Amino acid sequence: MSLVILQNGLDNISFAILFATLLLYWVGAAFPNIPYLWALGTAGMAIANLSIAALLGARWIEAGYFPISNLYESLFFLTWGITTIHLIAENMSRSRLVGVVTSPVAMAIVAFAALKLPPQMRVAEPLVPALKSNWLMMHVSVMMLSYATLMVGSLLAIAFLILTRGQEVELSGSSLGTRISRNHQKPVTNLVTYSSSTVTESNPTPGLTTNGNGTTAVLEAVKLTQTLPSVQPLSPQRLTLVETIDNISYRIIGLGFPLLTIGIIAGAVWANEAWGSYWSWDPKETWALITWLVFAAYLHARITRGWQGRKPAILAATGFVVVWVCYLGVNLLGKGLHSYGWFF
Repeated sequence: MSLVILQNGLDNISFAILFATLLLYWVGAAFPNIPYLWALGTAGMAIANLSIAALLGARWIEAGYFPISNLYESLFFLTWGITTIHLIAENMSRSRLVGVVTSPVAMAIVAFAALKLPPQMRVAEPLVPALKSNWLMMHVSVMMLSYATLMVGSLLAIAFLILTRGQEVELSGSSLGTRISRNHQKPVTNLVTYSSSTVTESNPTPGLTTNGNGTTAVLEAVKLTQTLPSVQPLSPQRLTLVETIDNISYRIIGLGFPLLTIGIIAGAVWANEAWGSYWSWDPKETWALITWLVFAAYLHARITRGWQGRKPAILAATGFVVVWVCYLGVNLLGKGLHSYGWFF
């Protein structure tokens, strides 16, 4: 009974900490000159991460199995994954904008799990026969971690689109977006033809050649550089921030995609043991494949095609919606082989 009380306390504490962390990040973004706000935000996210880890640990001890068998448990595990990846991304980028976009999502998930779910859905119950397997931890935990990682990467891509106002930003360098061009001018080459009335041998024009009679002159290769208005100009500070966000979004999604691949493969092996088939085109399986294809297209576009900036960011933002459909939306149908976990 004491473990149940501890869990109830920890889920409310986690919500309170994430709410305070959200305020710290947003106030810090609005007033960047106020000292210590960013550090307090990072500390708040770390404390929330530890609180959720303690909640899951208490749940594990109470129930006797890995706590990821219903919606309440999986939502907290998802939030734990998001806060963990957040701390990694923030350390990699040295940018506190990561917290501005991840803290609202983490807080909203915990608020729904702790305050909105009915009490009967928060109670730890015995596992159904299909879940009594060592593959529960292997498959479901890896899938949830992949969801959390891909969500963080997608949120950073959405932040990129917001910072650039959805405009094209000229990137140079590798597909990692390692440098953004500060020169917002483009050279244009024009080929011009002049008649004999404007060009003569006695008054040649530089760069022009004449025929034997000196009657005509054709510009063979004169490059006239014109300055055209570029895509949305950004301040140097915003350019640096956009550069960092684009880079970290790519790296985080690059981490989440292998996790998703491993999770799908583990699920196929488990399905073969439980149902006698590696793949059944179950709605959950189908949307897992769709999620995989979306992020595979994102990585292919960046690595092979060399896409940068707006186009891959739109793909990643689409992936954010697809992940939620795969994780939660499909389960609302209550159909298919995964229907036993329609809050799973």
